[in-house]
Amino acid sequence: MFKTFLNIFKIPELRNKVLFTVGLLSIYRIGFYVPVPGVNQERMTGSAPLGDLADYFAIFTGGDLSQSTIFGLGIMPYISASIIFQLLVTVVPALEKLHKEGEIGRRKIQEYTRYATVGLCIIQGVIWMNYLNANNFIYAQFRGSIWYWLMSLAVLTSGTIFLMWLGEQIDKYGLGNGVSLIITAGIVSRMPSAIFWVIQNADFTVAGTDSAAMGPGKILFIVVAFVGVVAGSILITQGQRRIPIQQAKQTRGRRVYGGQRQYLPLRVNHGGVMPIIFASSLLVFPGMVFAQLAGAFPRGPWEFLARSFQTGGYLYILTYVAMVFFFAYFWTTVQFQPKEMANNLRDSGSFIPGLRPGKRTADYLEKVMGRITYVGAAFLAIIALIPNIVADWMNIPFIVSAFLGGTGLLIVVSVALDLVQRIEANLIMRNYQGFLGGEGPIRGRQY
Repeated sequence: MFKTFLNIFKIPELRNKVLFTVGLLSIYRIGFYVPVPGVNQERMTGSAPLGDLADYFAIFTGGDLSQSTIFGLGIMPYISASIIFQLLVTVVPALEKLHKEGEIGRRKIQEYTRYATVGLCIIQGVIWMNYLNANNFIYAQFRGSIWYWLMSLAVLTSGTIFLMWLGEQIDKYGLGNGVSLIITAGIVSRMPSAIFWVIQNADFTVAGTDSAAMGPGKILFIVVAFVGVVAGSILITQGQRRIPIQQAKQTRGRRVYGGQRQYLPLRVNHGGVMPIIFASSLLVFPGMVFAQLAGAFPRGPWEFLARSFQTGGYLYILTYVAMVFFFAYFWTTVQFQPKEMANNLRDSGSFIPGLRPGKRTADYLEKVMGRITYVGAAFLAIIALIPNIVADWMNIPFIVSAFLGGTGLLIVVSVALDLVQRIEANLIMRNYQGFLGGEGPIRGRQY
């Protein structure tokens, strides 16, 4: 593997892409620590605003609300706007027509996405500044100043737009998906803090009775669980169900063309991390709403519901699992179009052996995708609950348990696999061996 890393720097084009990507990610990490003017950072750090919610927000957005910095909102507004327009393309005829126009239409949709990003940044920035003002995290001389609010909103919005621009530059001149790499850099940067916490709280004495201490058993469990969850994430991320495709034979003159047998790969986890993101984002609100109602009406059922919808409560877990399954199927339905895929196979002269082209092929693809989506959704539900269960069972903070599953780990695994595959492709194209030596590029596991 060390030889492979040396081969990366032997290719000027690949070396420049890697260095350019690392340079832009370094700029992101530097800006991550530049505070918004007028905010009392010391008071915010001491009070731990929003608790685990701020940690969860930071783990998959590339931002940080525990300290109000210029990149505090992260890249999430841009991701949200992109998701919204991906969904609108399938239901709004004008956008669908624009999407089918090719590169020009996609650029227009991208322009609309950027405008929507600015709008979402302003909305989230207003909510965040209102929270800071209500909790006296803003210096007294700036409170109530409309000019300070406008300046702060401009700083937060500009930070997200700058991150969006960094991601686009990495896409164009660097290596890998820029937005995904920014999120991954934010997640990986929290790992040293988690390791330091484990070392600081390690207790190897036999008589240790502190439940918060990290004994040998806990440390061994965390290491084994981390390796197992990462291996499972790679397995399910690369998992495919390969549908055999037969190409029809065509006779042209005295020659016969076609007849090759190929495969149509269907991903087991077609939705990626999106079902977990949707479910987690929506489940933030019931706990907050029920907590407010419990404070206003102490004798009602709101206190019970507020406890049940806290992180780790049984109603929270049941609702979480149900929503992960729902959004897994919903996202697959939106992104996977069996009728269009069947028509494309028919138009290209290909067919699935034993099935007539057209409706029967579309029904078969929909049936198979529904079954493998169930497996992918079950895996997502399990891996999404592991951090919460481990945190409650072992009495460790979320910053440590977050690396045993959940959205952050899936993002890191997916982005790492994509980056390795891109480097493999560049090396093999120039007759260099990749990370796997002579075994060839990474392939999806068959089911």
